[in-house]
Amino acid sequence: MEPRYERNIPALTEAECALLRKKRVLIVGCGGLGGHLIDQLARIGVGAIRAVDGDVFEASNLNRQLLSEVPLLGFGKAAAAAQRIRRVNPDTEVETIEEYLTETNAARLISGCDAVLDALDNIKSRRLLASACARAKVPYVYGAVQGWIAQAAVSMPGDGLMEALYPQDIPLTNKSVLSFTPALCASLQSALCVQLLVGRPVKSGTIFYFDLLNQEFETIPMV
Repeated sequence: MEPRYERNIPALTEAECALLRKKRVLIVGCGGLGGHLIDQLARIGVGAIRAVDGDVFEASNLNRQLLSEVPLLGFGKAAAAAQRIRRVNPDTEVETIEEYLTETNAARLISGCDAVLDALDNIKSRRLLASACARAKVPYVYGAVQGWIAQAAVSMPGDGLMEALYPQDIPLTNKSVLSFTPALCASLQSALCVQLLVGRPVKSGTIFYFDLLNQEFETIPMV
């Protein structure tokens, strides 16, 4: 066991750590959720990360996005993700794609991945990504934040979770996000993803909902 992974044991077995090293994940979005997902999955030892984002950092990102820094304003988010992974765990293979998710590129982005993590900020793109994952038969790990609220879920191919959660493309009018909310949401997404990757049971089709203002947690079956 490499020293960098010693503290994974015994929460993960050595065999599970070795299995993680063989897995590839897609993270779509390298902002508030994506920065934490990239950092956490590289640290725990996922073998390969494909990070996708066509955006650059701006000042409004600084309140919550782990990868954003004042010297990086105007710098590509995907490129910053690659730098972060190489600093945190050079053994993790990193592939960055400076594109926005579209119907045209979705299948290509998902190809070869064992799980897909949603770090998007709009419903239309989430629905698109979930549909592409269902067609590719790849597990989809959903996450969304707003203000003090975080929610996450696992959607397995064909379970209809996203259709139940978002029956239509509703524009988001409240874009408030606090610094700690995406950190919590991404942690839950990362935990669900690791369980999927090592073959542990995962409750799918269920929303895990956190209200950090009132310290309330709900498990909401959706399908």
